[in-house]
Amino acid sequence: MELIEVILSKENLNRAYKKVVANKGASGVDGVTVEELGNYIRENREKIITSLRNRTYIPKPVRRVFIPKDNGKKRPLGIPTALDRTIQQAISQPISDIYEKIFSAYSYGFRPGRSCHDAIRQALEYLNEGYEWVVDIDIERFFDKVNHDKLIQILREQVNDSTTLNLIRKYLKAGAMENGLEKATITGVPQGGPLSVVCSNVYLDKLDKELEYRGLRFTRYADDVLIFTKSEMAANRVMKSISNWLERKLFLKVNATKTKVVRPTRSKYLGFTFLKNGGESVIRKFSFNPENPSR
Repeated sequence: MELIEVILSKENLNRAYKKVVANKGASGVDGVTVEELGNYIRENREKIITSLRNRTYIPKPVRRVFIPKDNGKKRPLGIPTALDRTIQQAISQPISDIYEKIFSAYSYGFRPGRSCHDAIRQALEYLNEGYEWVVDIDIERFFDKVNHDKLIQILREQVNDSTTLNLIRKYLKAGAMENGLEKATITGVPQGGPLSVVCSNVYLDKLDKELEYRGLRFTRYADDVLIFTKSEMAANRVMKSISNWLERKLFLKVNATKTKVVRPTRSKYLGFTFLKNGGESVIRKFSFNPENPSR
């Protein structure tokens, strides 16, 4: 069965619809709420499915909103319509099933049965094994800079279905409505829809595989990446090499002012800081302090 047929199966669509309703959320540019979505789908179900199958469906632009960050800046979110959230969820479910079998064991963000606490525990394991130099990789505006062609190329390795890939590309190019004006989306996967979550993990799985190939210790939660080494010299070498690799292979830039080599007690990860217990004793244990464990 082609993947598009799995996506459009009654069971998968119903599961996606229930997920979107359970998550609630704001309406998109069409103003249709999740409470109104059920009636709309019942009245238009066959038309929607046919248009998805024959590639005539056109996603609506996301509604651009900005939410405050801890540093005083604002994070852009793109809110799809309730219908587009449902379709995105229907796409992401089988794709997640495909990729869960090949994703790295050290990737923890937005995956079933995994959390930021698991990422922190893995980091502590490295530290307590003596990998006490941390390469803190900050990818500059990752969700805004994902290269669409590269993402589709990566997806094609596991998702060999042209109709599905065509639909994903349409969502990537759907645009954003901001202050009454529609803006094109040339790069990026707008945060706010179910598809951005799985696409970001698919994209950065290439980084995970490169780090594994090099035998490096790391942990990744979405675009938050820490790499652990035993010496400052090794950490600086890794930081430079991986920064170059990201730019050459994934067309991403690291933030030069935020990407750094630090000791663990000077590192902050997912709202946690690392504490060192035991002073200069032979057995040194690290723990963590939850400053803002909201993720």
